[in-house]
Amino acid sequence: MLQMLKFHESFKNTCHQVIRSYVDKRKTSIRKILNYKNKVKVTLPDYLVKTYYWAYLSPQNVRLLDHHFVVNTILFGYYRKLQNWFLDDLDPDASVLQPAAVYGDLSQRTHQALSDKGFLHVEDISRIQLANTRRKLKKPKNVAYKVADASDPDGCIVDVVNCFFLLHEVPDDYKERIINSLLDRVAPNGKAVFVDYHQYAMWHPLRPIMSFVYKYLEPYARGLLNKPIKDFAEKRDDFVWDTETCFMGLYQKTTAQRKS
Repeated sequence: MLQMLKFHESFKNTCHQVIRSYVDKRKTSIRKILNYKNKVKVTLPDYLVKTYYWAYLSPQNVRLLDHHFVVNTILFGYYRKLQNWFLDDLDPDASVLQPAAVYGDLSQRTHQALSDKGFLHVEDISRIQLANTRRKLKKPKNVAYKVADASDPDGCIVDVVNCFFLLHEVPDDYKERIINSLLDRVAPNGKAVFVDYHQYAMWHPLRPIMSFVYKYLEPYARGLLNKPIKDFAEKRDDFVWDTETCFMGLYQKTTAQRKS
């Protein structure tokens, strides 16, 4: 009996050591992934941690969800069209700001669409998301990365801002702050492009599914259904606005072109 107790205690200690060693290695691995030059400290907002930790902050889920077919499924097969909505009008020589990391290949396609004179600025409030984008792009030429809050207007001035499916994931007060911040960073004759959800038609076949999505998965999206993006902008008169929709109104591209 005494020998069995000693064996049990020895086995338990061994298990604890193995688990502790595994956890330490995981922590070290994550630190290495996130150990890039930008050391700016940005506090993650409560809404992001509470609502979207599983989707954007969990190291395990980042690799699991960051695939074209996953994003395309979530967007009901419209991911490529929504990308092209932005890319088809992109000047190859433009400086472009992507204020949030995007799953799938949007960043890669944007970078590929730019000439040697063009430049891509990728920012995100989450270090793990920014590190993941760096991993996908690989080539550092004509690309800069920065840990930054999209609602903070302190940043570079660019020709084009591509705000791709960011606004529906933030509370309405953040929507207003982000939109105004991004518009402040648009150069003369430049533009900001907002691709996101929109108020779909009453007879939309996906209405029951989207009602579930907006209630349980995307609780901040309804702010875009009830209010045009233009109405969030304080200096809206400084821009020429245009909105297009597709898939019976489910998606929108709103462009704000700064007046000369």
